[in-house]
Amino acid sequence: MTTTPITIVGAGLGGLTLARVLHVHGIPSTIYELDASPQARTQGGMLDIHDYNGQVAVKAAGLFDEFQKIIHPGGQATRILDKHGTVYTDEPGDDGDGVGGRPEVDRGDLRKMLLDSLPEGTIRWGSKVTAVKSLDDGKHELTFADGSTVITGLLIGADGAWSRIRPLLSDARPAYTGMSFIEVAHHDAAERHPGPAKTVGAGMLFALDAGQGFLAHSETDGSLHIYTALTKPADWVDSVDWTDTDKGKAVLREEFHDWAPEFHALISEADSALVPRTINALPVDHRWNRVPGVTLLGDAAHVMSPFAGEGANLAMLDGAELGKAIAAHPGDIEVALAAYEQDLFPRSAEAAEEAARNLELCFDDRAPHSLLDQFAAYAEAQ
Repeated sequence: MTTTPITIVGAGLGGLTLARVLHVHGIPSTIYELDASPQARTQGGMLDIHDYNGQVAVKAAGLFDEFQKIIHPGGQATRILDKHGTVYTDEPGDDGDGVGGRPEVDRGDLRKMLLDSLPEGTIRWGSKVTAVKSLDDGKHELTFADGSTVITGLLIGADGAWSRIRPLLSDARPAYTGMSFIEVAHHDAAERHPGPAKTVGAGMLFALDAGQGFLAHSETDGSLHIYTALTKPADWVDSVDWTDTDKGKAVLREEFHDWAPEFHALISEADSALVPRTINALPVDHRWNRVPGVTLLGDAAHVMSPFAGEGANLAMLDGAELGKAIAAHPGDIEVALAAYEQDLFPRSAEAAEEAARNLELCFDDRAPHSLLDQFAAYAEAQ
């Protein structure tokens, strides 16, 4: 077993998976997380966990039985519509007992599963990293918001798109893709919002047109999670006061003024805050030269647009593969990191290229037909 202190920054899905796989192999680690507690903020919506990466990570973590208990039956249902409400695809989900290739789970449930699998004290909550510097012999020193410091022999940045650890390895920063989301929710949809519930369906909705659309999902708690997607300049999101819900909704309705009424209801009936999100991505081929004692995983290494559905899956696989590499080379951390990164770079580049390509085809001049063609191509390849 390695005696090198292992420090993970970030208790997202990737960092938690890494800590769990290390624990399975009898290797301790410490996660520093800026959130004050597991309940400090909501964890987003549904995730489809793929059999070729995310589920591989779950199995490496020894949690596949627990994973099967949190699958959302029927969550793989898919509807594809145009702006007029024309339905081109309305596929039911798999309500059987099988896991399937891309079962849907709630991100919060998945995170809780991983949190519950770790020894008490693994995560240091409320630990915001404010500075990091390299020392001799591959060691690094972290400084936290409370002024405390820690020195570690192995540092893993699992701290997301705006990682504080990435600058140790790379000068790259995420760039705006040209797409912005405004996120809204409808609670108790079947009872309180039957119109939007019918539009979204039991699983995922793609309602697309050139440069704009709606991406939505039916959640396990009976709510609808909706992203209004708009091609806008980088400063557009900040030009609107989204805390003024009525004015924010009015802005969105105007953007979608020529869409069918059922889509206006996705905006007007929303009973949550309006949450703006710019979609950013690192270069498709982002990589770095080996730096002793430090590496990255998940969005810190390869943040991309969500249009390949690979972000969470890759983060978990990164964590699992890094954990296995460390366990396989307990006496030589540098060999472990080199082996991990050798596979990480081509794997993430392939997914990032797909994400960039899918963002374009979802909102090109033929939308939604480009996406329909893509799905048809996937079906033929199976």
